[in-house]
Amino acid sequence: MVDHQHRRPRGRAGEAVLAAGVTLAVTTMTGCAGDVGDGRPPADAAAVVRGAADALARTGSARARTAMEMATGGTRVTIRGEGGVDFKKRMGQLLVMLPADVKGKAEHRPITELLVPGALYMKNRGAGVPDDKWVRVDTTTLNDGNLVTGGATDPLVAAELLKGAQEVTYVGETEVAGTKVRHYRGTTDIGRAAGSASPEVRGALEAAAKGFSTDTVPFDAYLDEEGRLRKVRHRFTYVNNGVIDVSSTTLLYGFGTPVTVVLPASGDIYAGKISDQ
Repeated sequence: MVDHQHRRPRGRAGEAVLAAGVTLAVTTMTGCAGDVGDGRPPADAAAVVRGAADALARTGSARARTAMEMATGGTRVTIRGEGGVDFKKRMGQLLVMLPADVKGKAEHRPITELLVPGALYMKNRGAGVPDDKWVRVDTTTLNDGNLVTGGATDPLVAAELLKGAQEVTYVGETEVAGTKVRHYRGTTDIGRAAGSASPEVRGALEAAAKGFSTDTVPFDAYLDEEGRLRKVRHRFTYVNNGVIDVSSTTLLYGFGTPVTVVLPASGDIYAGKISDQ
């Protein structure tokens, strides 16, 4: 595994929102892929993986499940999410379930996250935010570009991060949720991905490229016969009051399912102080 160290996000907004993802979990812990089935490896595995995000944009939309597993000090927790993404409109919505405390009591309500170009909206954020209010964060100001902060990697950003894929190996054929796929393994470069990303995603990846101590991110990607990303796992090493190993997985299915994202009115967005705990 390649170490991927990340500096703590600077500023109140970054520190506060981080509590919904990594910090909150730590506190709780105290192109076309070719025909699948022909058995032949692709001529250029890296090019195939780099084309996965464009294949998703052509498809339109999909349902998504996310899992962000964090390990530190011998303790491991997982934050799970479920929702949908419109890859054409570059918008999505996830319901993120935080882990229970060590006694098994679910102290935190699920957090609703709206994913739009350059911003993350969160409801049921906690930490002093009224239940009926949303928190808005500019993801281009976060040192990780929201790859880790929100407790789920934005599926659109996860796909576009693969545009920096390099040193890719074709592992072989397998199945994901009953669908035959091709499995690829390699590393991606955040800065390179930012340079090739769509305008809607570029700002977040540029922020991550500046914030991480290294641009290299190991991944496993699974593509179907149309070159669409079915599953991707990125592995980070995050530094926040200690070293936290992060494995972020995105599963895509139900392609073509309509996804509706309604942004909150300005009066519904919380403007007060947010606790970082």
